[in-house]
Parts: sequence; C-alpha cells; structure tokens
Amino acid sequence: MTAQIPVRWTDPEQQELEERVAASELAWLTMDVDVQTLRVEIDNFALIHHQLLGPLYARLDELDALIAETVAARTGHPEDLRQAAEARRRVDELPDLDALFDSVQEQEVAPPAAPARVRPGREAQRIYRDLVRRAHPDLTTDPAEQERRAVFLARVNEAYAYGDSAALEGLAAEWSTAPEAAPAPDSPDRLGWLRRRLEWLNAKITATATEQVRLENTAMGQLLALAPQDPDGLLEELAEQLLAKAAAQQAELERLLGAAGARPPVGDNGGAETEPQESQTMFAQIPTTDAASVPADAALLDVREQDEWDAGHVDGALHIPMGQLVARIGELPDEKLYVLCRVGGRSAQVVQYLVQNGRDAVNVDGGMYAWEGAGRPMVSGGGQDAYVL
Repeated sequence: MTAQIPVRWTDPEQQELEERVAASELAWLTMDVDVQTLRVEIDNFALIHHQLLGPLYARLDELDALIAETVAARTGHPEDLRQAAEARRRVDELPDLDALFDSVQEQEVAPPAAPARVRPGREAQRIYRDLVRRAHPDLTTDPAEQERRAVFLARVNEAYAYGDSAALEGLAAEWSTAPEAAPAPDSPDRLGWLRRRLEWLNAKITATATEQVRLENTAMGQLLALAPQDPDGLLEELAEQLLAKAAAQQAELERLLGAAGARPPVGDNGGAETEPQESQTMFAQIPTTDAASVPADAALLDVREQDEWDAGHVDGALHIPMGQLVARIGELPDEKLYVLCRVGGRSAQVVQYLVQNGRDAVNVDGGMYAWEGAGRPMVSGGGQDAYVL
C-alpha cells in the first residue's frame, strides 16, 4: 500500500485574503505608476505650453485691447471707453508667467517652515515612541533591512518634528502593513496582518484614484486628453490656431485704423514728394510711416514694457515705457522721433501726445511686428535670438 502524503490544511479565509491582497497590491502599483506618469506628462506639457504659446496668448490679449481702444477712440461712446479700459486692464493685470514659473521652482527648493511648537503633543509623542521601538535599525542585522528602517525613521523623525499626528498615524499603518513586516504564512498573526494590509491597500487605491481624477480635471490635464498619443502635435495645432486668430485680429485692427483716416498717397501734393509713405491715422493729425520707410539713421523711441524690450528691439533706440514718458520727457532728443510699440497702438497715443506738445514725432505703423516683417535688424537684451514679444 502506497503511503499517503498528508495535505497541509489551509484556512479558507486566509487563502482568500492572500489572493485579495496580492490582487490589490498589483492594482495599486499599476495605478500608482499610471498616476506618476500622468503627473510628469502634465508638468512637461504645461511647461512647453507656456514657453510655446504664452507669447501668442499675450499677443492676442494685446490685440484685443488695441482693437477696443481703437473703437473707443473712434466713437467716444462711454460703453466703448469702458470696454477699452477693461481690456487694457486685463492685459496689465496678467501675471508675468516667467516670474510665476520661477517662483514655483524657488518654492520647491525653499527650506521648510519652522515647527509650530518646540514639543509635539502627547498623541504625537506616543505614536513616535512606539514607532521608534518597532522600527529601530538595530533590531536587525541584515544590512538591507537596516537601510530600509533608517530611511523610514527619517520620515518618522520629520513628522514628529512638526508634531504631525496624522502623518505619524499614517506611518504607523504603513509600517505595520508593509510586506517586510508580514508574519510567516503559518503564524497565528498572519490573518490579522492580511486584514490590515488589505485595508491599507484599499485606502491607497482610493487616494491614488482621487489624485488621478484631480490631475485629469486640471486645465492642462483636460487639454492633454484631447490628444494623449500626440501631445507635441496638439501643441503645434494650437499654435497654428492662435497664429491664425492673431492674424485675423491684426487685420481687424489695421482695418479699423485704415477706416478712421485714409492715407494720402505719396507725392499727391501737386508734384512735391512728401516724406516716405507718411500718412494720418485715426488719431487726429498724427503722421505715420511704415517700418520699411524709416531712415536707417532715424531717432527711434520704443515705448514698450521692459520684457518686450528685452525680447527684441532696434539697436540704438531710446527705451522709455509709455507710462514713464511724461516723467522722462526731458530725455527725448530734440529731433524728429520715430515711435515704436508692439503693433502701433501705444506708439500712436505717444505720438499724439508729443505732437500736441510741439514735438516732431512719427508713428511707425504696425510697430515691432511690422519692423520684423520688413526684415529690419533687431537685437535682444540677453544676446539670444531677438523676437517680438
């Protein structure tokens, strides 16, 4: 007779818990990798989106403001004036995105705030002492386990320093349910550990799923979801759409400016040649010229803001932002000035002011965009390739 090998008895409840814990661990790890991947992609997408499209959004906002100001200057209607002021205020109140991103990066490396109190509360003390007794590195002789415990206790010490009882409780749950702390399969403590481990995993799965939903519902997350397989192509498509919109807005602005005052043709003054392509815009009696006709040795006044100047300007031009012009008018040379801004709206207002005060000034139609389009040279403030911001 063949001897029967006894079959080891397994607790059905424990076996079911073992399977559920294994499945939950796999589900949590898979979800956590997905969330971390999504976070990296959203962060990268947001940064490239800012760098590539930020100037285009700013250009559209400026064009909207210039169109509103042009309409208001034509009609003088109180509602048009209000809308123009509101559009300009929106432009002026836009945050400096470069400074905003720099501040975020600075915050990431900034030193932590000081603890609220010297001695943590009693509950934090109790949890801390219990954790140190259970997780001390000297309780094992295995080098790898000693390293794991040392890293864990560093987190415990940080939470205790701030008296964060909730964080300490979370660390206690993490330690008691960690796979390294699992009792042997035949240990009477195994069943209880499996229950705690499953509860901890379910909580982690819920928290991870919540974070995934939060990331997907952010502005950048929703935008990225439009083309998750080709985010770079999506950015290029968005750039093309914004460029087309900007071109339409620029055309509308030029239409409004042209409708406000027809430009007399060059030489149409009884045969005498006038200065190159100068004309009158909607601003009363303001001489205007196109960028290509500005003399190479002309005295140029750039009235844009500092960041616009730094991105790209005409070498040798005098830079005085429009808001500082009145206070710094004594710095202007006593000669004919050709005034530039981004597209010609602010410079037209400056020229109007200068002409009213007896100065010889000409508005460069289309501003720096027209200057760049005419192939006229530019330089930047930092030595990099110049562009119009």
